[in-house]
Amino acid sequence: MDKQKLTLLLSFVCLLATSASCKSGPKEKEMAAYLLVYFTDPTHSLFMALSPDGYTFTDVNNGQPVIGGDTIATQKGIRDPHITRGPDGAFYLAMTDLHIFGQREGYRTTQWERDGDIHGWGNNRGFVLMKSYDLINWTRSSVLVEEQFPHLNVSCAWAPQTIYDEAKGKMMLYFTMRLDGGKTKMYYAYTDDDFTKLVSEPKLIFEYPDPEIQVLDADITPLPDGRFVMTYVAQDGPAGIKMAVSDKINSGYVYQPEQIDFEPASCEAPNVWKRIGEDKWVLMYDIFSINPHNFGFAETSDFVNFTHLGHFNEGQMKTTNFSSPKHGAVIQVSKEEAQRLAAHWDLQIEF
Repeated sequence: MDKQKLTLLLSFVCLLATSASCKSGPKEKEMAAYLLVYFTDPTHSLFMALSPDGYTFTDVNNGQPVIGGDTIATQKGIRDPHITRGPDGAFYLAMTDLHIFGQREGYRTTQWERDGDIHGWGNNRGFVLMKSYDLINWTRSSVLVEEQFPHLNVSCAWAPQTIYDEAKGKMMLYFTMRLDGGKTKMYYAYTDDDFTKLVSEPKLIFEYPDPEIQVLDADITPLPDGRFVMTYVAQDGPAGIKMAVSDKINSGYVYQPEQIDFEPASCEAPNVWKRIGEDKWVLMYDIFSINPHNFGFAETSDFVNFTHLGHFNEGQMKTTNFSSPKHGAVIQVSKEEAQRLAAHWDLQIEF
């Protein structure tokens, strides 16, 4: 076998493999930038922005979608994108399959996909799950919880997020669901390795003390001491961000009554991300109740005391070429990954 054929064969084998020998994510010391994914209400599509310092973010496509929601979702729109990195080095992107303006845009003849009197506001059937090793080429699957588990009588399935469960050796998808037209609660299930379907039935991940209060938008962060912090939204007055802590990734979260955001008005969609090389974490959230809507930020080193960082372009956090992002998530990326993504979209930026 000649050298060129051998190289091609080895490359093909490495692409197929999911073991750490061929693909594993860079360590934190190799990280050099931050990637933000978000969506906007007018487009219901996916956007990406990069930051070399975690303070100033630049949209990679000059404020235009990188993937149109009408090309990947059964409702022709996506919301609530979340991205994480798996132990195989791949990026896992999960989104709500929902277009709240689907009737106006001509995608359906009714306000909602199903009867709103029965299933409520924003009813839908599931998620869009995507996987990539380079942030450019993606596989895509529609995961309709309502079809996989019809006995649950799913009215809505929103805000999917993914985290690796080391004990199970699987990616865990956790999300908000409303069953039988009731209150929204937070659930979890496991996915297959290809990120194409759920392989376990959804179970409750956290029960709020007052069952009449709707809770949603969970975000789970592993701590250095082995514990897990869940930030989430409780609609017990103006909707705000609260926190629960557990020794286990999928159960045992202990309720804490304090609200940890800094907003007098309602906010949602918390996402916590770590600053590279520092023992500091940023809490980001979507202030949907202000006009124009914006992201808010706080910073902590102990998950007890939080420092307000303000809003995008009203404090330390900045955007350069986009505004009014909604429900986003941030991860660390390496210099090579950031440069490759920037080059693909012809973005001139230094890392």
